[in-house]
Amino acid sequence: MKIVAKSLVVLFTVFVIAGIGLGTGLGHAQTPKAKNAPAPAPAPAAAPAAAQGEAAPPNNTGWVARCTSASRDAPLECAMEQSAVLTKTGQLIVLVNLRVPGDTRTPVALIQLPLGLNLPVGAKLQVDDGKAVDVPIQTCEARGCYINAPIAADVLNQLKTGKQLKVSFQNLGKETISIPMPLADFATVYDKIK
Repeated sequence: MKIVAKSLVVLFTVFVIAGIGLGTGLGHAQTPKAKNAPAPAPAPAAAPAAAQGEAAPPNNTGWVARCTSASRDAPLECAMEQSAVLTKTGQLIVLVNLRVPGDTRTPVALIQLPLGLNLPVGAKLQVDDGKAVDVPIQTCEARGCYINAPIAADVLNQLKTGKQLKVSFQNLGKETISIPMPLADFATVYDKIK
């Protein structure tokens, strides 16, 4: 339960930032060439591997839903998440977590990125070929850097109908890394947590 709650806090931070809007265009980001990775294993993130473009797309299991409650009388807090890891090491590169708090019922996203990023540039979120949303990176700690943002209704609709979410960021060498997150089962899993 502690891991799920921590993931939700991180994801919440990411989507609060993402709620700023999808108004700016994304530059020519390169998608790393890699094989499908095994199930993600939380591990301290490091920039060198991400900088080399060795990140693998998320495995084919797609989005995963989880619900927890602090007690029997407390409302359920549900979240869904998907992650991308390095093929060779299993190191977490991107974790996208979307939760629906029991009190507000407003979806919130939390995105975890690796360490070693060009922080002033922030990150970009883009659904398919739509407009990219610039999101600031809010904080970093030993396991990675985090973005937390509420999800606007129009962005949620794009996620439900889209095919792919691209999470892009720059490493310290100012190389753009774009990680694809499939959205094929997003709408189905979201219906379970809303």
